[in-house]
Amino acid sequence: MADNILGRLDGLVSRFEEVGTLITDPAVIADMKRFVKLNKEYRDLEKIVATRNEYVNTLNGIKEARQMLDTEQDPEMREIAREELEACNARIPELEEEIKLLLVPSDPEDDKNAIVEIRGGTGGDEAALFAGDLYRMYMKYCETKGWKVALSSCSEGSSGGYKEIIFTVSGEKAYGTLKYESGVHRVQRVPSTETQGRVHTSAATVAVLPEADEFDVEINEGEIKWDTFRSGGAGGQNVNKVESGVRLRYVWKNPNTGVSEEILIECTETRDQPKNKERALTRLRSFIYDKEHQKYLDDIANKRKTMVSSGDRSAKIRTYNYPQGRITDHRINYTIYNLSAFMDGDIQACIDQLTVAENAERLKEAEL
Repeated sequence: MADNILGRLDGLVSRFEEVGTLITDPAVIADMKRFVKLNKEYRDLEKIVATRNEYVNTLNGIKEARQMLDTEQDPEMREIAREELEACNARIPELEEEIKLLLVPSDPEDDKNAIVEIRGGTGGDEAALFAGDLYRMYMKYCETKGWKVALSSCSEGSSGGYKEIIFTVSGEKAYGTLKYESGVHRVQRVPSTETQGRVHTSAATVAVLPEADEFDVEINEGEIKWDTFRSGGAGGQNVNKVESGVRLRYVWKNPNTGVSEEILIECTETRDQPKNKERALTRLRSFIYDKEHQKYLDDIANKRKTMVSSGDRSAKIRTYNYPQGRITDHRINYTIYNLSAFMDGDIQACIDQLTVAENAERLKEAEL
């Protein structure tokens, strides 16, 4: 078993050393697209090599402990050897599972930043309020992760909350973590406007997209039509006097369907018009990237019916039941009774369970 695992890793160790040399080559550094790709490969291989080294050290620890038990006469030293042998034997299966998982190809999008879109669905004003609650929940969660959040645009509901809100999350594996949130979120509670005390069911849709960079898609910037406008909302007199908001229109042809459509994007994120233009372009790239990769997402959804991150944003994934203080994630039949803390951003336990479920499926698929 050990020889088989180490044999599979030997080539990756050589590749890790090769990539480590390449990313210091001035010619590679000058080719930004190649450098970014190699740098990501180096980080991925670094995790595998580190786990492989621990595996080798643990195997050596077993060998040394057994030799000590065979030769050592001192009772105290023999006890130390027994404890070491027990600890190493317990660690070996864990490391073998970690290595197997690391060798399964991961989603190449996981390391990217995330663009999150929350839209109120069925339920009118209550759906918009719930969308606002979800936004606050994600803000609190991102804060605990040390991630940066930048608001791109929003449309407020008539009674509060949001009809739609879009924001970008920047941080380590932001997309790989938040992708599990894509889907329909349902809430069951008594709305503040309900006079009969009846529980209503409303919904909001969350879409999480990987942020695309300039290397992911090709855009003819000369064909983009730009407009500027005065941003509304809070921000003082400057907001009303300066046309800092930007609006772009771009006609894009879907390579999968051959159908052309006009993409409209607005950005009022900052008071700086050039920065808003830059961020609108980023959203345009991500929108097109997501559209062009929809076939890939559909293939995943069709091939892996139980995949917890299939990319199907119309699937009902979670219910928030306020009368019972309960949250249920329907993909993995996971229920917890800490709704108040959950809505305050304490969602890591649920994401961990989803990650474990997906990893188990990836391992099972790799073994077939």
